[in-house]
Amino acid sequence: MKNYMDGGEAILEAFRQLKIDYIMSSPGSEWSPVWEALVRQKLGNRAGPGYIDSWHETLAVNMATGYTLITGRPQAVLVHAGVGLLQGSMGVHGALQSEVPMIVMSGESQTLGENPDLDIEQQWYGGLSVGGIERYVENITKLARPVTSPFTLYEQVIRAGEMAQRTPKGPIYLNVALEHMLHEWTPPADERGVPQPSRQQAHPSEVEKVANLLLAAKNPIVVAEQSGRDPAAFAALVELADLLGLPVTWSRGTNFANFPTNHPLYLGVANYKHLKDADLVLLVGGRVPWYPPHKRPTKGKIVAVSDNQFKGHMIYQQLHADLYLEGEIAASLQMLATAARAAKIDGAAVKTRRDKWTSEHDTVVAALKAERAKAAGANGKAIHPLALIDALAEVMPADTAYVDETILHGPALRAHLPFTTPQSFFRGFGGLGQGIGTALGVKLASGKRPVALLIGDGGFLYNPVIQALGASKQHNLPILIVVFNNKAYMAMQRGHVHHYPDGAAENAHMHLGSKLNGPDYSELGAPFGLHGERVEEPAKLEPALQSALKKVQDGTTTILNVVLSE
Repeated sequence: MKNYMDGGEAILEAFRQLKIDYIMSSPGSEWSPVWEALVRQKLGNRAGPGYIDSWHETLAVNMATGYTLITGRPQAVLVHAGVGLLQGSMGVHGALQSEVPMIVMSGESQTLGENPDLDIEQQWYGGLSVGGIERYVENITKLARPVTSPFTLYEQVIRAGEMAQRTPKGPIYLNVALEHMLHEWTPPADERGVPQPSRQQAHPSEVEKVANLLLAAKNPIVVAEQSGRDPAAFAALVELADLLGLPVTWSRGTNFANFPTNHPLYLGVANYKHLKDADLVLLVGGRVPWYPPHKRPTKGKIVAVSDNQFKGHMIYQQLHADLYLEGEIAASLQMLATAARAAKIDGAAVKTRRDKWTSEHDTVVAALKAERAKAAGANGKAIHPLALIDALAEVMPADTAYVDETILHGPALRAHLPFTTPQSFFRGFGGLGQGIGTALGVKLASGKRPVALLIGDGGFLYNPVIQALGASKQHNLPILIVVFNNKAYMAMQRGHVHHYPDGAAENAHMHLGSKLNGPDYSELGAPFGLHGERVEEPAKLEPALQSALKKVQDGTTTILNVVLSE
């Protein structure tokens, strides 16, 4: 056996130095140098990244996203030249939107068979090489570049991994020529360990300024949007809220569990009615908190706390901030708590606030409970969406990680499901069709913790379903998939009616593109030996969920096709 030392080994060694856990891949023919290096790693019992095979490029990217959302560590995604990258571009776009660091790579041939000293397969001349595929993804990555030569390959991969983790975080794309990977490589004589990103903190003077505003405020309120992606920020917000009696509402645009829903200072999702009377709003991890964007919700001051206030990938953004506290959110919140403790806290005012907002929390909880009771009473023989949500809350363990890919039912899910622990709720970015892969990535990083994907029937059909179920089986990643099946693209219909309330379509009850007669989704896992069940009657809902949960706990992905009344 010959031990090759070439660009494939350079890439793998760079991944080792970056402490990448997995290479996610829908493989292409340019990657033989990396596969050769991976086999050598395995045969030599050497530590290094594991290999996760998938049958679709978007799935590979989504699994990397889900894994990083839990661990915070960037992963590597290797896809096929040209067409492979275009297939995966939806996932890459989602990773940019969600500020998930990763390295995405594909390759082309430069010589196209004209180098007499290097026999390149003929398919590259036939159309696989498109001449600089990085141009196709420049707008959906943090950076997209070609690897310039075999002599820069190793350090360019290292640089990509380091850059991806710096704020603003995001995917870095490298186009690496097959010839560079086949070229001989000499490891660096003085190999450095790649340092982890340093913690970026706000300046103490800015922290003191905001702390003084908080201490002086009579009616401060917290709006939390994207802070919950970091468990440390989740805990720090609880600490600060408890310290100063600050009520917390999740933002309208939240994609993460930002604050425990059972906390007495929790006010629900987008409960903005109190903001008009607030003299200080602490906007934590704000991205798109107000809608319409121009509508300022308060005459009080707005302080925006974030590591990346202005999202370069967004075409427009309006936070209405009067003051910015910039740096890691967890660090900023912890520093605010420390500064508040060092000052004189008005204990009586804090108690009064806590009592007031605890009462409001109880009112919010009672209203949600009444909503669910009303839905249950009106159910008849059909399953109301709130009945399904109520059953999930009753049956699923408290530490369940939920991945949401619904549209119509998304607001109800966020309002009614209990999210009491960090990283218990994730909602994707960048378009439908990515939920199953994200959920599998979350599961890969979560061990025995249960993972449930809640997905509309329309959203489900956008996913690479066969490939994702194959990955679940192949890599032993059991998840619960609950299809919220209303047999329609109802959001599309509502959008039509919104703009044309007295139009021809509404008058004729002819809403094009809104009806969806899909398959029995519960049967789609059968070719992989996965469990499925169709549920249409309210009385059978909880038993079906309990049975599905048991199947998942025993190691089998389960699809519940729940037919809803609306």
